[in-house]
Amino acid sequence: MFQVEGTASARGVNYSDLGVAVAVVAVVLMMIVPLPTFILDLLLTFNITFALTVLLVTMYVQHPLEISVFPSLLLLATLFRLALNVSSTRLILLHGYAGRVVQAFGQFVVGGNAVVGFIVFIILIIIQFVVITRGAERVAEVAARFTLDAMPGKQMSIDADLNAGLIDEEEARSRRQEVRREADFYGAMDGASKFVKGDAIAGIIITIVNIIGGFIIGVMQGQLEPLQVLQKYTILTVGDGLVSQIPALLVSTATGILVTRAASAGNLGQDLTGQVFSEPRILYLAASLLAVLGLIPGLPHVAFLALAALFAFLGYRLSQAATTVPAEQVVVPDRGLEELRRPEAVAALLPLDPLEIDLGYGLIGLADAEQGGDLLDRVVLLRRQLALELGLLVPTVRIRDNIALAPNTYIILLRGAEVARGEVLPGYYLAMGELTGTKEPGIPTREPAFGLPAWWVTAAEKEKAEREGFTVVDPATVLATHLTEVIKKHAAEILSRQQLEIMLETTRKENPALVNEVVPGIIAPLDLKKILGNLLHEGVSVRDLTTILETVGNYGRLTKDTDTLTEYVRQSLGRQISRSLSPEGRPVQALTLDRSIEEAVEKSLQQTEQGTFLAMEPQVAEHILASLKEELKRIPPGQGPPVVLASPLVRFYFKRLVERAFPQLVVVSYNELDPDLTVDVLGRVSLK
Repeated sequence: MFQVEGTASARGVNYSDLGVAVAVVAVVLMMIVPLPTFILDLLLTFNITFALTVLLVTMYVQHPLEISVFPSLLLLATLFRLALNVSSTRLILLHGYAGRVVQAFGQFVVGGNAVVGFIVFIILIIIQFVVITRGAERVAEVAARFTLDAMPGKQMSIDADLNAGLIDEEEARSRRQEVRREADFYGAMDGASKFVKGDAIAGIIITIVNIIGGFIIGVMQGQLEPLQVLQKYTILTVGDGLVSQIPALLVSTATGILVTRAASAGNLGQDLTGQVFSEPRILYLAASLLAVLGLIPGLPHVAFLALAALFAFLGYRLSQAATTVPAEQVVVPDRGLEELRRPEAVAALLPLDPLEIDLGYGLIGLADAEQGGDLLDRVVLLRRQLALELGLLVPTVRIRDNIALAPNTYIILLRGAEVARGEVLPGYYLAMGELTGTKEPGIPTREPAFGLPAWWVTAAEKEKAEREGFTVVDPATVLATHLTEVIKKHAAEILSRQQLEIMLETTRKENPALVNEVVPGIIAPLDLKKILGNLLHEGVSVRDLTTILETVGNYGRLTKDTDTLTEYVRQSLGRQISRSLSPEGRPVQALTLDRSIEEAVEKSLQQTEQGTFLAMEPQVAEHILASLKEELKRIPPGQGPPVVLASPLVRFYFKRLVERAFPQLVVVSYNELDPDLTVDVLGRVSLK
């Protein structure tokens, strides 16, 4: 049944496309094939009806994009009118008769007077060409230019709302599409308005050609006197001009209404009555003026006094309506208060943002694009960078002000809990580096992300600090760098089940068989999340999810211990891990573990139902940490970050043992090292 309905719907779409194509071809054929007069009458009547319909549609739209097809519609309407002009001209010149519609407009509308008809026709042309068309053309041109100029700002505003958490990805995508459609629409309207202008010019030329051509043909046939010929063909030509220019005038008016229309909550009639007649005092003043004019001798008293009474009545009704507004407004707060008392209103306050930055009021300018702040743009780039670097889908970072903070202080929160805090000085720059002299370059401070010594310098001192070898960055860069390090440090906590589902769906598009076999057949999503969390906890990218799933699929039937599976995955990602240890191809500075330490770690492992845990005696743990500290001191500075090499069996647990004292220390197993990687062993950590 559903298939039949879908097929019927598809047929309807195909028929509509076919109908439009046939109509366009028929319009072109009208210029070639002579039409009978009764068909021409029908088409002229349809032209008037169609133009009136287009005018009414533009009056009832609330946003111009609701009729985004209007530029194409304008082109087709212009082509249709020109085809009708060609057909009617052919009948007038060949037979001296173009149907009852043209005859009626020539006889009844202008009273059969060729001069009056010609004057009316010229007036219509002037109104359309000089007033409406030229104005609509200029408005469309300016609107197109302003819309294109405003596109970057609108795109940045959408990105800012997305980063602030005000909208989601789907809403942002919809708004970007709306911005593109709006730019395309006004650009098309700028060109389509030229059609109306050309139509008016063509109407004048066709009228002159018809009169001259009809006069020549009538005189050459010799059936009528020259004056009678001129009278006959002028009336027919004027009738033809009126019957084509009146619809053209309606479409031109519709074009002007559409391009001058701003987006609103109501249609044109509602906006006019709501805005023009919104103030009763204006109506009272207009009524008074009309009443005074009605008392002047010689003027039509009834007309002026009747309008004065009407405006006074409208002003009175508006005054009465305005007095009832406060009574209604009194009830609104009560309803709002009742809504707040409902449990659902309180429940809406419970969800926590995954990531949040609270700014002191002195730092609001960093996030305000109007004040030159680019923090929101930096957050967008940051999320993209971390997605490429770690394979982590960083959630939306909500940025808000917090008056409880010191003016220049910011805090970073993870699910409502503060995880980092810093202070920056707006208008200053942070200079980082080694102090070579005794004089400090600026206000001493600490770089918040890494705790390095730094100094705040003014804009005038910036170039001097750079010449002295300091790295100088602005406050937004300091905050963005701090946020990056916080996200890396807490990446395992930031990874959520929903993000994992998105990652799996992305991988499923490229490798559906692998994902369907491994999850949840071999490993549950929660256990897979724990493995990815273990990798992210040590800074290993999970972007290569295909390799991770293949490894889990190979070893997941042998063991369900997520820590053990993590070690297998790390070995599969060995090339990636090795590259991160030596990004520029330099030798890796490494320490090795003495067999005594590895044996001590192995003996301290305890198997439970929840997994394997390290339960080492405090004295032994302190001895290991002290020995590691001594060996790290022997590594000369500038040799790169030290790495500890361990066997695959103890690597994971040794990392957990030392990470609190040495959070930046990298511990890798021998099986994770790429064979082409150069390793310089600088020492051995032992219990001796």
